[in-house]
Amino acid sequence: MGTSAKNAKTPRARKLSCRAGSQNPAARSPFTAFLSSALPHAKNPFRIPIVETASLSPVQKASLLSLLDDTSPSVRRALLAHFAELGPVVAPFLQEITRSPNRLLARHAAWFLESLKFTDPVAEFRTFIQSLHYELETGALLLARTVNPRLDAGECRQQLDAIAARCTELIAEPATVREKCRIMNRVLFHEWGFRGNVEHYTDPRNSFIDEVLTRRQGIPISLSLVYLLVARRLDLPLEPVGLPGHFIVGCYADASPFFVDPFDRGLFRDADEIYALLRANQLDPKPTDLMPTSVREVLCRACRNLVNHYTAGGDLEHAQLFTSFVDEFEATFARESA
Repeated sequence: MGTSAKNAKTPRARKLSCRAGSQNPAARSPFTAFLSSALPHAKNPFRIPIVETASLSPVQKASLLSLLDDTSPSVRRALLAHFAELGPVVAPFLQEITRSPNRLLARHAAWFLESLKFTDPVAEFRTFIQSLHYELETGALLLARTVNPRLDAGECRQQLDAIAARCTELIAEPATVREKCRIMNRVLFHEWGFRGNVEHYTDPRNSFIDEVLTRRQGIPISLSLVYLLVARRLDLPLEPVGLPGHFIVGCYADASPFFVDPFDRGLFRDADEIYALLRANQLDPKPTDLMPTSVREVLCRACRNLVNHYTAGGDLEHAQLFTSFVDEFEATFARESA
């Protein structure tokens, strides 16, 4: 290979320029050998003694974190081998990263967790509930994995990224939030074809984000969830709004808030129209009905829906599982509020 070919490397590849280690790599783990050869002392700000260990020190975590988003096949293979060698002790480290606001790192951590098959999805969701560190996208993915352990979180995020990218193509700045929502409506409900599943409303698949993204149909809360996750990729200040008997999306950035109904193909409504809708359903509206709903309550409400839908379908085992999640949310909230 010529000199020019050797020098044609990405910034990370340059950082991980391979050098032969002085020790025999065959006598060590793949990751040990890789780090010894790939991270020269002068270029490794997180340099650590390479030792086999049953736990991760803060310095080791920092070193692994610096490599986690590297897509180089050699780096990913070495990391995967090292994580597998460490065993389940590495799972909490990766789970913590999946809850990070850094979506890129969260996606890579989720990929490693899925590849390693370390996690019990039900136990992982319970841990998330008990953590009180609620993030909507992470929570929705964890909830869905309790039924579909093979869910590809990275694929779900890529689909959301693709929808947001298409919206970005169509938005002509400067544009108001309402105008951007109109673009979202065009992309989601016309180009992508998302719709409310009126025909089979109680099908549990309507509540899981991976199924909603694949089948492009859902119920008010799950379609609102997709709407919100795309909006966040566009930095739009939208909030979940859990009405009595319905679920919508609200924008409170302007003097007069407006609301979007994803189950009705993105129909815009103002506060008076929402009140009229509630009255039409024999409900007595209150101003608090229009307040944003917390992530905890969004996820707990999704679990309540699943209890009802699984019960309606005669699947009492899953109904009991999601009842236990509702109980966990409520018990955790009660402990925190005490």
